[in-house]
Amino acid sequence: MSPTAEEFDLVVMGGGPGGYAAALYGASAGMRIAMVEQARVGGTCLHVGCIPAKELLETATVVRTVRGAAEFGVTAGDPALDLGVTQQRKQKVIDRLTSGLETLLKGRKVTVVAGTARLLDGRTRLVGVSDGSELKGRNLVLAMGSLPRALPLPGFEFDGTTILSSDHVLQLDHVPARVAVIGGGAIGCEFASFLADVGSQVTVLEALPQLLTGVDSQVAQVVGRAFQKRGIKAEVGVTVVAAERSADGVTVRYENKSGPVELPVDCVVVSVGRRPRSEGANLIEQGVALDERGFVSVDGRMRTNLAGVYAVGDIVATPQLAHVAFEESIVAVKDMLGEEPTPIDYAKVPWGIYCHPEVAFCGLTEEQAKAKGCEVTTSVHRFIGNGRALIIGESDGLVKIVADKATGVILGVHICGPWATELIAEGYLSVNWEATGEDLGALIHAHPTLSELFGESALALTGRSLHG
Repeated sequence: MSPTAEEFDLVVMGGGPGGYAAALYGASAGMRIAMVEQARVGGTCLHVGCIPAKELLETATVVRTVRGAAEFGVTAGDPALDLGVTQQRKQKVIDRLTSGLETLLKGRKVTVVAGTARLLDGRTRLVGVSDGSELKGRNLVLAMGSLPRALPLPGFEFDGTTILSSDHVLQLDHVPARVAVIGGGAIGCEFASFLADVGSQVTVLEALPQLLTGVDSQVAQVVGRAFQKRGIKAEVGVTVVAAERSADGVTVRYENKSGPVELPVDCVVVSVGRRPRSEGANLIEQGVALDERGFVSVDGRMRTNLAGVYAVGDIVATPQLAHVAFEESIVAVKDMLGEEPTPIDYAKVPWGIYCHPEVAFCGLTEEQAKAKGCEVTTSVHRFIGNGRALIIGESDGLVKIVADKATGVILGVHICGPWATELIAEGYLSVNWEATGEDLGALIHAHPTLSELFGESALALTGRSLHG
């Protein structure tokens, strides 16, 4: 150990959701903690991910609301969007949350060190910081996060003007007229939804057979139909070949079932996932085991192959969700404290996708349950029959519950429609507590609410129902 290194119970490399959660949770348990972060704390989620993206999507909601005001007898005219004001509001939200987080860390006496960190000695958990200081931890958490993944094809190198990563989209100061979104997953569909609402002509190109791969097929179909009604063109099963830039923008070349296609657009949004941010951290050199994709390998308690070294968040091959990183950090800290934590069941974590209509789910899809050999029963109720949905003018979507036919235990809950990302909380509890339709059907849901559609779906699993 370096004689100049300051010692802590825990050193955290990275100040995103995984890193700051480990720091806050550990500090609340009495641990002395240092956290190294190269920018302001908050990571991808707070600065170039969840928070700014959802703020822009809320702007899109306001635009849609104003545009549709006449349906409610309110004369508002065609809305004009000032993206500069939108960006200012977005930054105010980010700054307020960041300041709150900084205050929390300071209040719990977490030492926050500005700079980049690299592992100097994996055996002794010695960390070097770019400012020249050194930190040693009884425990170490790797939480360096992730970066947008580039598309390894000719012409798709990020330039921030014609070829955009998610980071670039969040900084747009104008509305591009024509946009191609490469990738029809969660992030791609969110950006497509936002851009279409604020006035872009959007084409989504997805290599796999459906939008939102991993989402229940009935839900994906609802999103596809809604996109079509809103003028978003979505092509699945395509092979993107190249992009050719010119003074007029960029032409995307791809192949669909009919043959080669050339699509001229003003810019391309590449949304093909995120890669672990491990470069320069000296992990391989210090013997930290990585998988074939560069993610840090961990066990169910977030332990790496090195004693006392843990990894959480986007740097491990688990769902890249802030709330998952929070829980991974809790599991890691509990293990450090000898508290025998229960490993996370990643098949039962809640997911939220904030396109319009929203999508949220937890547990197995119908297809996944059948693939596991389960004989299932399903209950599907649509928002078109829900009073509150009709009142607010958002009737696209459904609630689908997948249950084991023999036991009645709920295996998965899938929601597409208004405020789906808020409604999934009840579905999450149902799946994780292994509730049955009979358990839930006996509970009262207020009327008129969006949430009562879940209650109706659960009641129908008992073989009896009211409105559906």
